[in-house]
Amino acid sequence: MSPRRQDADVPPGLLLVDKSGGMTSHDVVARARRALSVRKVGHAGTLDPMATGLLVLGVGTATRLLGYVGGHDKTYEATIRLGQATVTDDREGELLTSASTAHLDDDAVRAALAAQTGPLQQVPSAVSAVKVDGRRSYDRVRAGETVELAARSVTVHRLEVHRITRPEPDLVDVDVTVECTAGTYIRAIARDAGAALGVGGHLTALRRSASGPFAVAQAGTVEESAASLVAGGGPGFLGLTEAARLVFPERALTAEEAVALGYGQRIPATGAEGLHAAVDPDGRLVALVEDAGRVAKVAVGFPPS
Repeated sequence: MSPRRQDADVPPGLLLVDKSGGMTSHDVVARARRALSVRKVGHAGTLDPMATGLLVLGVGTATRLLGYVGGHDKTYEATIRLGQATVTDDREGELLTSASTAHLDDDAVRAALAAQTGPLQQVPSAVSAVKVDGRRSYDRVRAGETVELAARSVTVHRLEVHRITRPEPDLVDVDVTVECTAGTYIRAIARDAGAALGVGGHLTALRRSASGPFAVAQAGTVEESAASLVAGGGPGFLGLTEAARLVFPERALTAEEAVALGYGQRIPATGAEGLHAAVDPDGRLVALVEDAGRVAKVAVGFPPS
């Protein structure tokens, strides 16, 4: 067994992983830790075990970026089945109800899904990762508790219907692309559209294709992306500075400003709003900075390895 590396020996950055079905997001993190022999690995934007596609991992000090990465808009490819409702609102849950969809034409299906666009008050599935008094909702449900979650504000920017098929006379399958804000549950869209039609609905497939500036086309398996990190570059790996430049506007620092920020001191403001990636003359990410009046202060620091 190879010796465990020190986290400082591994270059910080983001791993873009194409998650396979049947794995939890924590499973993916555990595999990355094993592949890299380090402990400091986290993930942004949880994917259910059934779901596949893009999962963004942070390694080392890049874990400090994950809270910002996870808040980006997402894009998903999904298949919605109308005519059946399940406990989990996806194919992995126990069947609750069945109802014939034989009376529904394609226009009715499209209209129900169109109603699931724009600003929504969406109630997450009880079998979700939402925390209730410090415990995951799905843990409470599995313990036999009845959980009712509060509606949350989400926005579905686009819901495009690609294909409507009828695998059985009483069922309708709909292939869609959804662009939405972080925190949107695609299985809740399936559930709510099915409920509006009076037939029930759930997800049979879900794949995340993009999260903010990151796309699944850039991703690899955990092992492929980890190998790129160890090599210092390659498919599935973005170094710390490169990743920060994709997420934030850049502020180029002078050598003197970089030293000042390294000591936690403030530097002159630029008048630009929001967080900026402060990069020194050598191309190293020093901090995320934000103007506060006439000065810019450190929001998140990234000390040298």
